[in-house]
Amino acid sequence: MILEKDDRLILITNDDGLYASGLKTLSEVMEDLGKVVLISTTESMSGMSQALTVKTPLRVKLLEENDRRRVYACNGTPTDSIKLAVNQLLDRKPDWVVSGINHGANASVSVLYSGTMAAAIEGCLYGINSVGFSLNDFSRKANFSVCRKYITIVMQKLAAETLPPGVCLNVNIPSLPETEIKGIKICRQAKGNWKEEFEKRKDPMGKTYYWLTGLFQNHEPEANDTDEWALANGFVSVVPVTVDMTAHWYLDRLKERFAI
Repeated sequence: MILEKDDRLILITNDDGLYASGLKTLSEVMEDLGKVVLISTTESMSGMSQALTVKTPLRVKLLEENDRRRVYACNGTPTDSIKLAVNQLLDRKPDWVVSGINHGANASVSVLYSGTMAAAIEGCLYGINSVGFSLNDFSRKANFSVCRKYITIVMQKLAAETLPPGVCLNVNIPSLPETEIKGIKICRQAKGNWKEEFEKRKDPMGKTYYWLTGLFQNHEPEANDTDEWALANGFVSVVPVTVDMTAHWYLDRLKERFAI
């Protein structure tokens, strides 16, 4: 892949693995918008959040290269992939980091656990305009074609005006026919939590193991300015996510408590 001076360089990864349908769709859309470098693992890294590989060597292999894209396989996490690409594999800093398309929504507190969003967050830590895309469908047979239109719209907006430092976008697309999606809604993250449940099971050797399941609890189901509401009501949700996790509203009160 020959990168000309004026080419837009787009770095892509995901947490569902190199052969996930969502990644294939995202790559196809991005190839219409610039030159693509894709890096991912051969296995799922869902739920890895911002994890780094520190106990085993990172390995990467070039799988494919043509005049529009380059594809690498990496044995690390989504965050590893972004770090490795930016620091070692690319000749210059990419213009965009784009992650996804995730199988299943990453709305509300799911952003904290998501490897997809971890990659976008890592991108904005490098000062790169970064977006994570998710489709609200956990099925491995999910239809990602509806995402194409809205990914293009979001990226065209990003091309027109860059994001502030330390901010990336979390975009969730409802699993609906395109004719039933009502548009894009700029939202805040809904307040909620996962109620974890562990199923106790026995393996074929009779040994006990546990399988994590759970149910998301929306603490404000009537609020119409959240990502959860948007998805439930047929909108694509776009949430600006910041890497600053400081509770700014509590600083003064905490200073009073510590008499500082």
